[in-house]
Amino acid sequence: MLAVCVVALALVVASSALVAVVRSPHRADGTGTGDTAAAARHWVNTWSAMPQLTEPGNMPPAPFTGDRAVLVDTTLRQTVRVTTGGDRVRLRFSNAFGGSALPLTAVRVALPLGGQAGVGAIEPGTSRSVTFSGRKSTTVPVGAQVVSDPLDFTLKPGTNLTVTAYLAEGQASLALTSHPGSRTTSYLLHGDHTEDPDLPGATPTNHWYLLSDVEVLSRPATTAVAVLGDSLTDGRGSTTNGNNRWPDQLFDRLQRQPGTRHIAVVNQAAGGNRVLDDGLGPNALARLDRDVLAHSAVEQLIVFEGVNDLGTAEATPAAQQRVAADLIAGYEQIVVRAHAQGIRVYGATLLPFGGNTPYDDTAGHREAARRTVNTWIRTSGRFDAVLDFDRAVRDPADPGRLLPGLHDGDWLHLNPEGYRILAEAVPARLLRRG
Repeated sequence: MLAVCVVALALVVASSALVAVVRSPHRADGTGTGDTAAAARHWVNTWSAMPQLTEPGNMPPAPFTGDRAVLVDTTLRQTVRVTTGGDRVRLRFSNAFGGSALPLTAVRVALPLGGQAGVGAIEPGTSRSVTFSGRKSTTVPVGAQVVSDPLDFTLKPGTNLTVTAYLAEGQASLALTSHPGSRTTSYLLHGDHTEDPDLPGATPTNHWYLLSDVEVLSRPATTAVAVLGDSLTDGRGSTTNGNNRWPDQLFDRLQRQPGTRHIAVVNQAAGGNRVLDDGLGPNALARLDRDVLAHSAVEQLIVFEGVNDLGTAEATPAAQQRVAADLIAGYEQIVVRAHAQGIRVYGATLLPFGGNTPYDDTAGHREAARRTVNTWIRTSGRFDAVLDFDRAVRDPADPGRLLPGLHDGDWLHLNPEGYRILAEAVPARLLRRG
């Protein structure tokens, strides 16, 4: 009889434990709930800006950059456009290139006035305080990032989000982490104005500083496609505050189709970036882990980078043959490392640059190298799929040049219509799950 009672008691305890697991409360990361379907939700990276060291010409304008410190007693208000939506949000701030610790005194999120990008005003009643481990302030160590606490804040797909930060002490260094190619206007104002509905008299600047990622808690089917690229993906030639880079337009396209509405697009590009060597920002091989593999819910990767490697290598047959071979080896490394994380990789062919100064060389050695690389991308079978961006925008009558109506005047970077065509060249079926 005693044995029967012990067994019965054990069953009751086990049953209670099971109920406790099923009905677990919110975890610290905001993913646990009392509903099993809701508990399956996961964090998805919905917006990113590749962190890089700020060049002198891209530092915050006077008087926000001093002799030894930057952003002292400064409110920084920025807008970013998320891709997929969710009902909880968290932010990441990066101090990857800072020369000292980064103290954030206060951070708030809100919806921008009229839902617009690049505005200094916010919609009344939408401002919410962001916390870090339950505190309103935090300090980001040198070389590190900090992730905020989850915040109940509903964002629809394609929403512009305002993030306002105040730095009482500023950063005690002129080494500052930023993303200069924001193509979006930010605002700087002395004093703590994080709760102000507008910032009259603020200084505008077309750069993003410190903020590197926005994540949303989304349904299980939601995933992200990351793009590894240079200025052609960062959007040089696109419209300031227009959000019409080709990844933006790709996202807009995906939203129009029920089978691809669950896909976030994560733009990890920077002007001047290269695959093999550091330029503006670390080379793609060095930043792959930080900018792609470590990001939430990334299941697919588009690699569209390499033109700067060709354009900055010496215009001789030997140098161009070497850089083409090294690029191919670099792409293979990216594929191997991404596949190890279960990420599918799509290779995009490099665009022509005939007529561009300084990349176009009269002897055509760089053009020959570009064709060698593109032939490998198209025929090697190493990528899970090929996006033939070259074929989409080149001049059929002169394949070494872009179509005249698609570039911004320098025969290298595209205009919004050119970026639309690149977005259209990505088959939506590739991005569907299964």
